[in-house]
Amino acid sequence: MRIESLSAITLFTRNMARAVEFYNALGFELLYGGSKAGFTSYSVGNSYLNLCVDSQQSSGGWGRIIFHVSDVDVMHSRVLNLGLQPEFAPQDASWGERYFHVLDPDGNEISFAKLIVQ
Repeated sequence: MRIESLSAITLFTRNMARAVEFYNALGFELLYGGSKAGFTSYSVGNSYLNLCVDSQQSSGGWGRIIFHVSDVDVMHSRVLNLGLQPEFAPQDASWGERYFHVLDPDGNEISFAKLIVQ
């Protein structure tokens, strides 16, 4: 089992319209969502930049980093063997990935995922 690539970074915003205007102006390629959406995704090479509305965010940023791995279940076992507590066991998502999350020491959500061959 090895960590293979960075899949996506998700950032939270208090104002999606303002964030979409900013990223569009920089030339990011919009894939999903937009100024009135609660979730927006941009193509960044082979990876993605996701934006998610969090109107309660008072200051600073928080997000989720998603890493693609060769085997989600092996990675989950590794996390458990380290004495860490994932937020849930690996599961298959409707968007075509098998994944789970674990929090880092600062409370950032780290997700390990693999695309499901369908």
